[in-house]
Amino acid sequence: MSVKAKYQPVLDLGEKLNIKNGDVSEEAGVLKIKGEANTQYEKNVLWDKIKEIGGDSPSDIKANISVTDDSVYHRHTVKSGESLSLIAKHYYGDPMKYTKIFEANTSILSNPDVIHPDQELVIPNL
Repeated sequence: MSVKAKYQPVLDLGEKLNIKNGDVSEEAGVLKIKGEANTQYEKNVLWDKIKEIGGDSPSDIKANISVTDDSVYHRHTVKSGESLSLIAKHYYGDPMKYTKIFEANTSILSNPDVIHPDQELVIPNL
C-alpha cells in the first residue's frame, strides 16, 4: 500500500473541510501535505485523523497545516435539538464550558437556554 493510499482518509477529510491552498506530494516514502484550515478546531480534526492512522508520531507523513482565523476556535451553526452544553461538550469535552460560548455570543443570545437552529455561534479559544 502506498503512503498516499494509507492516508487517503486524511486527504478526503481535508476536502470535506475545504482546506485551502492544499498541496500533496510523496517523496522517499513520506507523504507531504500542506494547507490552510479555517479554524484551529479544523486543524485539530485533521491531526486527530493523522494520529488515528499513523499513531502519535508517524514518520511517514509530514503535515504543515496553518489556520486562517485564529481569533476563534471555530464557528458552529446550530442544529435542531442542540444546546450550548451539548456544543461545549463537542468542542471542549466539557459541557460546563457552555458559559464560555454564551459569553462569546451575547450579541445574538440573551439567554443561555435559548438557541435556535441556523444561528452561527462563535466557539471561543480557551
